[in-house]
Amino acid sequence: MAITNLSLFSFLLSSSLATLFTPSQGEYTPWQTKYPFIRPSSSFSPPPPSPSTGGGGHGKVYYDYIVVGGGTAGCPLAATLSQKYKVLLVERGGVPFANRNVSFLANFHLTLADLSNTSASQFFVSTDGVFNARARVLGGGTAINAGFYTRASASYVKRVGWDAKLVNESYPWVEKQVVHEPIFEPWQRAVHDGLLDIGVSPDNGFTYDHLYGTKVGGTIFDKYGRRHTAAELLASANHQNLDVLIHAKVQNIMFDTTGTWKKPRAIGVVFHDENGDKHEAFISRRRGSEVIVTCGAIGSPHLLLLSGIGPQADLEKLNISVVHDNKFVGKDMVDNPMNAIYVPFNRPVKQSLIETVGITKHGVYVEASSGYGQSKDSIHCHHGVASAEIGQLSTLPPKKRTHEAIELYKRNKKDIPHEAFHGGFLLEKIANPMSKGELKLINTNADDNPSVTFNYFSHAKDLRGCVNGIRMMEKLVRSKPFLNFTQCDNKTVNKLLNMSVTANVNLIPRHTNDTESLEQFCKDTVITIWHYHGGCHVGQVVNTAYRVMGVHRLRVIDGSTFDESPGTNPQATVMMLGRYMGVKILQERSRKSSGLQR
Repeated sequence: MAITNLSLFSFLLSSSLATLFTPSQGEYTPWQTKYPFIRPSSSFSPPPPSPSTGGGGHGKVYYDYIVVGGGTAGCPLAATLSQKYKVLLVERGGVPFANRNVSFLANFHLTLADLSNTSASQFFVSTDGVFNARARVLGGGTAINAGFYTRASASYVKRVGWDAKLVNESYPWVEKQVVHEPIFEPWQRAVHDGLLDIGVSPDNGFTYDHLYGTKVGGTIFDKYGRRHTAAELLASANHQNLDVLIHAKVQNIMFDTTGTWKKPRAIGVVFHDENGDKHEAFISRRRGSEVIVTCGAIGSPHLLLLSGIGPQADLEKLNISVVHDNKFVGKDMVDNPMNAIYVPFNRPVKQSLIETVGITKHGVYVEASSGYGQSKDSIHCHHGVASAEIGQLSTLPPKKRTHEAIELYKRNKKDIPHEAFHGGFLLEKIANPMSKGELKLINTNADDNPSVTFNYFSHAKDLRGCVNGIRMMEKLVRSKPFLNFTQCDNKTVNKLLNMSVTANVNLIPRHTNDTESLEQFCKDTVITIWHYHGGCHVGQVVNTAYRVMGVHRLRVIDGSTFDESPGTNPQATVMMLGRYMGVKILQERSRKSSGLQR
């Protein structure tokens, strides 16, 4: 299989870098040794025409499953299906293993701040004016997120109709491979103890479970600060049955609409490799073969629309051939709004992302981050989760957040005392927002972001939740456990207050008894915690088996099918879902092949 000189050079370069960056402490093994099935998409070429047990020759490559999107759900799904069947996993980005910005906690912000076409994240701005990001790397969101790992609640599992026994087998399959107990930094302990002090009880200790009260959750960062993404779940695959193509940008799903079938039937995908060359990959004609879309809450509805599944009028405006008219594709998009309060410290603190959480019965979750990146790669005085360099300009109203504002912030903060950045952020997230938006096509270029609207705080219930959350954080910073951290001298505090906008730091609004003031604060300081979901809802776009309604041989399995973000942070459940559905599909085919089910 031919590989161009440029592709070969890039591949060898990443190989040499990987020797330095992928292994755990003390080991130096190139990632290709562990993942020999990962290769550049330009190496993909069909064999010479020959008979095929998979449904014909004609120089085509046939797979039992084509999984589109090597992300949080796609990696565990492909690894599981490969135990019995031939699987192709196509990912539009590169590998996470050789990328310092992805691999290390201290560089968390750098990928999100990187706006280049080769970044592991793809920047986008919702029409609301809130800066956001979507993953563009093998491992998906697990390669660019803050790492917190916590399961969905038992009531969530019951409500969505999942098999609880299989769910409780699928979570540990993930956890044994990529999840760790956090070191639990002093600032995180102060937040934990402060939450208990203000009544967010009981103390549930360290647990993956979603329980009311205060808990310490898992993390995908190990004790050395190295990230372990969903891509590492591919190590569990049957290497002989799995092909993974990186830098493979899928343009659309192909369908057979000739009338042989009562409904259009997915038959494969069209993708471009890293050199821009076009390829086609096909699924077998065997019963049970499928294309499975796992591109995430932005990518999956986007790909369905580009493939002709969506509102007919919208598709026809862009001259897209309509495969199935479904008005719900891209609808009811939700992003959990987050608001942050900066807490200045009287000492340097070690960087931490999310380790502890307060799960309240008022529909609000409280989390925290601290410090800034200490590595030589880091942006000076980086703020972690609430960093302006990644668009989290939380002291500017959304519509005023621009790249120019970010540059102004970066210039102005050089004049602020270094000790002013010795601090952390308290974060409050609305658990189940009622405000909903939509995703629509702008053009037919699969590389471009679609138009996305979330309508933050358009529902009064969400605004009330935010106000309650801010008041809770006010109590938290006044709690006893915070006193050892927050005894700042007046000079530093006054300087922070006077320069709050240009420095992108804030303190609690001075009039927390003024509900209208707090509501405006919520609207003006809303940012994202990257937990957006929806667009391919169960019962509207897919059925309970995640098959796309109105067509054959096509499923969507990822966060785009969620009507609510599971747990306090969704990555655990998205990885679990990939494993869960892989096992379900294997069980289903096994029953059919045994003649136990028609």
